[in-house]
Amino acid sequence: MFEGTVFKFGRDVDTDVIIPARYLNTTDPQELAAHVMEDIDPEFINRVKAGDIIVAEENFGCGSSREQAPVAIKAAGAACVVAVSFARIFYRNAINIGLPILVCPEAARGAESGDLLRVNLDKGEVVNLTKQKIYQADRFPEFMQEIVAAGGLMNRVKEKLAGRRPGPS
Repeated sequence: MFEGTVFKFGRDVDTDVIIPARYLNTTDPQELAAHVMEDIDPEFINRVKAGDIIVAEENFGCGSSREQAPVAIKAAGAACVVAVSFARIFYRNAINIGLPILVCPEAARGAESGDLLRVNLDKGEVVNLTKQKIYQADRFPEFMQEIVAAGGLMNRVKEKLAGRRPGPS
C-alpha cells in the first residue's frame, strides 16, 4: 500500500519528457532521478518526496522504449504511477524494474496536484483521501505483484532460482 501527494500530469507524457535523452549517458539511477520530469516541471525533483504518487491522463510513457524512464521515476522516490492508460512498452518496463503502476481512469481524472492518495495494489483500489472518493481498478495478476514486490523482474528471478533445488544430474 502507498500513500502520498499527487503530482498530476496530462496526456501523452513521453519518455523524452520523463527523462530527456541528453541525460542517457549514465545508468546511475540517482543521476537519472536528478533530471526526471525537468522539461515538463523543472521543480518536480525538488518537490517530490519518497512515497509521492504521479498521476497522469492517457498514454503515459509513450515514445521511445526507454527503461531509464521508470528507473528515474522510482529513483526520485515516487511510490507509484496511476494513469488513465500507459504506453505498452512503458507498462512492461515499469513492472520489470519494480515500479508499481495502476490503470484507473476515474482516479486519474478525479485527482488534482496536491491531493493525498492511498493506493492498494492488492485490491486494485485508489482512495483520494482529500476528496473522500474510492476508485476501483483491475488488480495486478499475482505474478506481476510478485515482480513488483521483489523490486523488479531480475530480483524475482533470483528469488525463484534461490528457492529451487538442483535437478537430477
